[in-house]
Amino acid sequence: MTEPTDTYAAILGATARIEWKTLEPHFARGQVLWAATELDLVEVAQALIKDDSAAVKGWMDQNLVALATDAQAQDWHERDPDNLWAVVVRPWVVVQERN
Repeated sequence: MTEPTDTYAAILGATARIEWKTLEPHFARGQVLWAATELDLVEVAQALIKDDSAAVKGWMDQNLVALATDAQAQDWHERDPDNLWAVVVRPWVVVQERN
């Protein structure tokens, strides 16, 4: 196993569990990106920071990363899941519901 980079470690340290009500204002501004559970949330954030458009586009083409939808927001609002994790990569808040 390779050692994580300083950037990876910094992003990991900034990643935290979050309540949906805290994310709602960001969603209303169109700033919430959703990452599929099979992705590493920190790697997604790192790709955004590094402007790795090939990786981000690839994930988006596979529907693994996308703007959060109204349906997702409604679901999160109704369920108020305790397994939402997020990291800020301005202007985005990248969110992932973990298993």
